[in-house]
Amino acid sequence: MKTYHLYLLSLLSGLLLAFSWFPAGITPLIFIAFVPLLIVEQYAFLNPDKVKRLTLFAATYLTFFTWNILVTWWVKNASMGGAAMAILANALLMTGVFLFFHSVKKRVGEKWGNIAFIVFWISFEFIHLDWDLTWPWLTLGNVFAGTLDWIQWYEYTGVFGGSLWVLLVNVLLVFYLFRSQYKKQYLKRGAWVAALILLPILISNVVGVFANKLWKGGMPVVVVQPNIDPYNEKFFSNYQEQLQKMLLLADQKVDSTTQYLLFPETALTEDIWEEQLGQSWSIQTLQNYIKKFPQLKIIIGASTAKVYQPGETLSATARKFTNADAYYDAYNTAIQLDSTGKIQLYHKSKLVPGVEKMPFPFIFKYFEKFAIDLGGTSGSLGLQDERTVFYSPDRTVGAAPVICYESVYGEYVGTYVNNGANFISIITNDGWWGDTPGYKQHLKYGALRAIETRKWIARSANTGISCFIDPLGNIEQATSWWQPAVIQQRITLSDTKTFYTQYGDYIARAAFYSSLLLIIYSLLIRFKILKK
Repeated sequence: MKTYHLYLLSLLSGLLLAFSWFPAGITPLIFIAFVPLLIVEQYAFLNPDKVKRLTLFAATYLTFFTWNILVTWWVKNASMGGAAMAILANALLMTGVFLFFHSVKKRVGEKWGNIAFIVFWISFEFIHLDWDLTWPWLTLGNVFAGTLDWIQWYEYTGVFGGSLWVLLVNVLLVFYLFRSQYKKQYLKRGAWVAALILLPILISNVVGVFANKLWKGGMPVVVVQPNIDPYNEKFFSNYQEQLQKMLLLADQKVDSTTQYLLFPETALTEDIWEEQLGQSWSIQTLQNYIKKFPQLKIIIGASTAKVYQPGETLSATARKFTNADAYYDAYNTAIQLDSTGKIQLYHKSKLVPGVEKMPFPFIFKYFEKFAIDLGGTSGSLGLQDERTVFYSPDRTVGAAPVICYESVYGEYVGTYVNNGANFISIITNDGWWGDTPGYKQHLKYGALRAIETRKWIARSANTGISCFIDPLGNIEQATSWWQPAVIQQRITLSDTKTFYTQYGDYIARAAFYSSLLLIIYSLLIRFKILKK
């Protein structure tokens, strides 16, 4: 095999990964997407003298760069720096994981090496959920957000069940391809692979039938999509006019039976200090609106800030006032208001790296002032440790106030449910990306959360797509992109906790601990304590 053959195969893998992704992808391609790259790796494994390390690095990086740029190119519309991190750095991280697997495989042999690829990759996806460069957008299990009828069993496994499914099929195909003893058994081995693909789909349909309860009826919820241009209007026009515009939209659907009214992320652009919430014109206006509808609860996004009192412990994200010896934290906040006058707050805590959070602040803290403004503030925003649930005054309803990027994290959203949420609200502003696949992908990731938790979702997006998502992941009343809209739906509350909600990303944790054991095993071989 010539060097250019290796690059062509690597490019093919990148294209297959990209073209399997929704919203316009062909999902079944994911089951063969890693095969060309694994063929390259297997050739390098069997012929170490013919494939230089740099060649294998370049070929592998070509695969992951192609995948990343074709699926997430739209990030550039919000931030070129964010796009560089999401594409160049993420491809480099993926390359590092793949080359590490190749290195371990050379020590432990082919059988354990194949297992290493699966557990190392899932471990990488798991770590990618919770560190300063978190970017789980391309977690393999997410690819099935375009074919929800295939993965109704996510209520038991979450997205890592999908990742495991994809990796097993790809590894099995290459395993059979390189085994001479199987070359005369294509039909039999092909049947095994087909079964591995089709059986989970069959199981999904069975699970879906049992999960398909009477989801209609229940609590009336109204969702507003104000469609305020985030670049040219949102933070540069009168915040009073913007709120009045949103309330006029709400008037089209809100009535005396409405229980919840949702507005999008950072809908309130007034400077709101949390010590003086009651003095905010925006808060007072919303409280006056509720007086007309005593049953109504409003969930709305805002940019808020908190001043630290003298002697109070500062957070790691605290900022100093320019002209005063005092500190404050800025937040991307969800607020709930009700007829009792109580104000509930939740601070977004899964922050977008390089946009809302400066990664590795001990290194980059001096560059925080260059962070891109995507929420009304710049620099590293504050966060909180607990997933706050917004309760109704009688505590019969618990809403999960999920803000934007947080809806990409399965176990994270499940924590709201464990804390008492019986429906999920997603408030977001996807207008930063323009009319690209980005907001469509983000919407579909929300559908995965509905399946995992079996909860209704009410989704308010500033510029679209706003909708309701039932517990099977079906999207209802989806609004058009870049148009003002208001929708109303009766949703069913559920206090049931799925297996996944209770146990979270147990598949990924099992893969992580298995990875540690394989690494230890490879080191014992490396230092000749054990034989291969």
